[in-house]
Formats: sequence, structure tokens, C-alpha cells
Amino acid sequence: MNDADRTNTGILVPEHFIPTPRGISPQAQAWLSTPPPFAMEPEPPLHDKEGWRTHAERGNRNITTYLSRSATTYPADTVTHALSATNLYEIVPQTISPDNDGRVILFIHGGGFYLGGGEAAKYQALPIAAAARTRTFSIDYRMPPSHPFPAGLDDTVEAYRWLLERYKPENIAFYGPSAGGNLAAACILKARDMGLPMPAACVLHTPASDMTELGDTFQTNVIIDTVLVRRSTALFLLYAGGHDLKDPLLSPLFADYGKGFPPTILTSGTRDLFLSNTVRVHRKLRQAGVVADLHVFEGQSHAQYAGDPNAPETKEHFDELTKFFDRYLGK
Repeated sequence: MNDADRTNTGILVPEHFIPTPRGISPQAQAWLSTPPPFAMEPEPPLHDKEGWRTHAERGNRNITTYLSRSATTYPADTVTHALSATNLYEIVPQTISPDNDGRVILFIHGGGFYLGGGEAAKYQALPIAAAARTRTFSIDYRMPPSHPFPAGLDDTVEAYRWLLERYKPENIAFYGPSAGGNLAAACILKARDMGLPMPAACVLHTPASDMTELGDTFQTNVIIDTVLVRRSTALFLLYAGGHDLKDPLLSPLFADYGKGFPPTILTSGTRDLFLSNTVRVHRKLRQAGVVADLHVFEGQSHAQYAGDPNAPETKEHFDELTKFFDRYLGK
């Protein structure tokens, strides 16, 4: 306990063993018992930009190799579209339904704002494209250390404008996990303030919505989250690039949702470090009168959609999202 902690009221928790919950599937139990191969490595000092580049390159190789299994699990055709500064990947799953041909998903990948680009951006989008049986576009947004905020947000807004030239807004849904959840919400907020039409629906899966890290589960779920084994302070500061962390386009938790926001479904787990991020945004949306559903899965860590595709929790997660799309997306 540091001196700052001593000035606050709270509860001293003694060291104890936390067993894997037995009320979840064997696949989910295995995920909690064995750290994933892309678990967080120690970061270099914030000022060491070259160290961050090397760190990001190594991490991206690991996560790309891990996610490459999606290419065989969720077969799809892909097309690359060049935007002004990056690429937008069009993914047409083999499961696509003719009934869904007029609607699309804009997928914004996760990865702590510095991982998950390139091939990994395509791989991350494959599961939801297959489950929703819907054409999906994944934006390979620019990332720090070379391109901090607002570069990634600008790329995401450009991708949305590109889609608006080709699809009706009532046929467009956003999907963002983790860092992508931050960018999904920020993009919609910025598009709204620019006078662009709102998309029909939004998925925020365990979003990085508060860079000040004030939520309760930044304390209670540290260590027991097998993906985010520690807080993300360095990553957030790297992405922010010196901007105010309470800027609503950096921390969408602090946004004014009363000015308009599409129906949103938020998903998380009881062991997710970002559980507080998720439930606090849900409350903000509800308080503003926005339609917002919240689903919290037992025993799940951060962004556990990347776990075993055969786990019943994975299927249930995507079933809920598909039903949400069917409810709010046009044809």
C-alpha cells in the first residue's frame, strides 16, 4: 500500500487464493487457468519511442500468429480499400446471408491502441462477421508511438464517411472491443458533432472508455484478469500524446450522450479489468435516455471473445450481438 492509498478509505484485502469458477464451461475454465500467449509484457519507458516500436512489433507478431487461426475457423473473402493514410479491409464471410447484403458492420480492432494492426485487424473481425453473417469492414487505424491521438480517431471517422457514401446509415453498425470500443464511441461522438448521420447500432465490448482509470475494477480485478494483468496507464498516456485524459474523445465516459447516440449493447465479464468502464458507460447512456443493453458474463476476463471459439460463452456472446443487430439494423 502506497502513501496515496493510505489517505483514502477502503478495505484491506488479505492475500488469498481465488479458485477458477466451476459454473462456466471447461473451455472458459481453461482460459482462466492458462494465460494467453499475448498476455501483457513489461512496457519500455514512456519517452523511449524506439523501444515502443520494437515492443509493438514483437507484440503484433505474437498476436497476429495467435489470431491467424481465425482464417481457417471463420473463412471469408477479403478486399483491401486504400484510404488517405491507411487501409480499410472488407470482409465477406462465407456464412453471409442474402438477407443481410444491404447492411454492414464497421469493426474497430482492439490491442491497447498500439497492437492489432495489419493482418491482425482482419483476423479480429472474422468472428463477428461470421456470426452476424454480415459484410464487415475493419479499419487498420494508425497507432502510436508514431501516430498518437487523434490519428486513429481520424482514420476511423474517415472509414465511417467512406461507408456513408455507399450504405445507408440505418444499415451500418459499429463494433469495437477494448481500444476499439473507445474508438467506436469516440468516432460516433465526433461524427455526431460534425453533423453526420448516426449509425443504426453500436457494440462496445469491454471498452477502454476511461483513461483516468478511476473505476472500481481497476483495483478489484487487477491480477485476476488473465489478459489485462495490470493497469494500462502507460498505454493510455502513449496514445493520448499529452492531451487531457478527460477529453471525451479520449475517454468517452465523460461525453454528453444526451445530444444523441445510437442503441448500444455493452458486454464484459466479472473478471474483466474494464468491467467498471463498461457498466459506467452503460449508466451514462441510460441516464441520457439512450437504448442500452448490458451483458456481463460469469468468470470472463478482458475481451474473452478471443478465447476458444467452441466455448458456449463465445457462442452465447455472438448470439446476443446478432439478435441486437437484427433488432436495430435495416435491410
